[in-house]
Amino acid sequence: MTDIEKAILQTLLELETIVKSMASAHPKPSLLPLFARLDELTQKLPKDTEPDLLHYLYKRSYENARLLLQGREAENARGTCR
Repeated sequence: MTDIEKAILQTLLELETIVKSMASAHPKPSLLPLFARLDELTQKLPKDTEPDLLHYLYKRSYENARLLLQGREAENARGTCR
């Protein structure tokens, strides 16, 4: 896993944690900085990055991207994109 992929995974895990806590959070945290960070990191990925990872990130299928980066791709449900 590249350093950029590690940073993406770390950001995705942070996003997941914040989303899970939102029901009880007051005030609600803004997710926009995390989305901006993911967009920034996605743009830095090399052209030979795994196509499925690029697809998930560009389609903002962040849970699928997280599962793929965690080596849990088998848990991803196939969508209607393909």
